[in-house]
Amino acid sequence: MYIVELTYLQPMSAIDAQLEAHRAFLATQYERGLFIASGPKNPRDGGVIVVSGKVSRAELDARIALDPFHIHGLADYRVIEFSPVKSHPQVTNLL
Repeated sequence: MYIVELTYLQPMSAIDAQLEAHRAFLATQYERGLFIASGPKNPRDGGVIVVSGKVSRAELDARIALDPFHIHGLADYRVIEFSPVKSHPQVTNLL
């Protein structure tokens, strides 16, 4: 499983200009069952994506490369891999 932390590199006007395309990218990953949750950080200087363990690190990196925020150099991505040993029963099948 992974936590992906995005840190914005450009002004919010540039982020907002690509927000709709970024959300479409996220929707595609949700449809594929890869992303579990996502949203902006508070304060809004980036975002967080929770990724299932159904994807390899290489595949995750390839998918991140398709994110409009990545394509346009708007965000830096920090990927944290972890192995959940305990989870709520309602989310276990997502892991």
